[in-house]
Amino acid sequence: MNPKVDYFFKKASKWQQEYSKLRTIILDCGLKEELKWRHPCYTFQGKNVVLIHGFKEYCALLFHKGALLKDPKGILIKQTENVQAARQIHFTNTQEIDKLEAALKTYIIEAREVEKAGLKVKLKKTSEFTMPEEFQNALDKDHALRDAFEALTPGRQRGYLLYFSQAKQSKTRESRIEKCIPKIFDGIGLNDR
Repeated sequence: MNPKVDYFFKKASKWQQEYSKLRTIILDCGLKEELKWRHPCYTFQGKNVVLIHGFKEYCALLFHKGALLKDPKGILIKQTENVQAARQIHFTNTQEIDKLEAALKTYIIEAREVEKAGLKVKLKKTSEFTMPEEFQNALDKDHALRDAFEALTPGRQRGYLLYFSQAKQSKTRESRIEKCIPKIFDGIGLNDR
């Protein structure tokens, strides 16, 4: 157990028993406990394997490369349509965790082996994401904007494309694009500060 991670477990107002049980199971699988993104993250040889986090309705284990795991129990969940690599397992009480303990250890060990083997999730290329017509028009009109967008990392490009595409109305997409243009020119991502 890493003392730097203890604060997460102590400050939790909900899911304390569930978190404690999950922590014990994960540590039994030979992973190193670290604090990343203000959550307990468990690593193997410096690579992220699984993270514990909670929401209002459930707490979860998030497998960073869950898309590569076998799922004989059918318990891995793709959180949203746009998530490519990560998968979650949700819990609402300790009884669910107890019932799945052996399976969870199997999934965690398999995830550790995925990292040990250096396997990678094949991610969709930026060109495979929907390019909103409004943004394509902006890129066609402003070659400096096109160059700035193409200079961004693929992840930052995808972040903008997803953000622009999520708006249902053209007016909203145009507004989002206009607000993001300075960030694109600055070479930073949507959520970068």
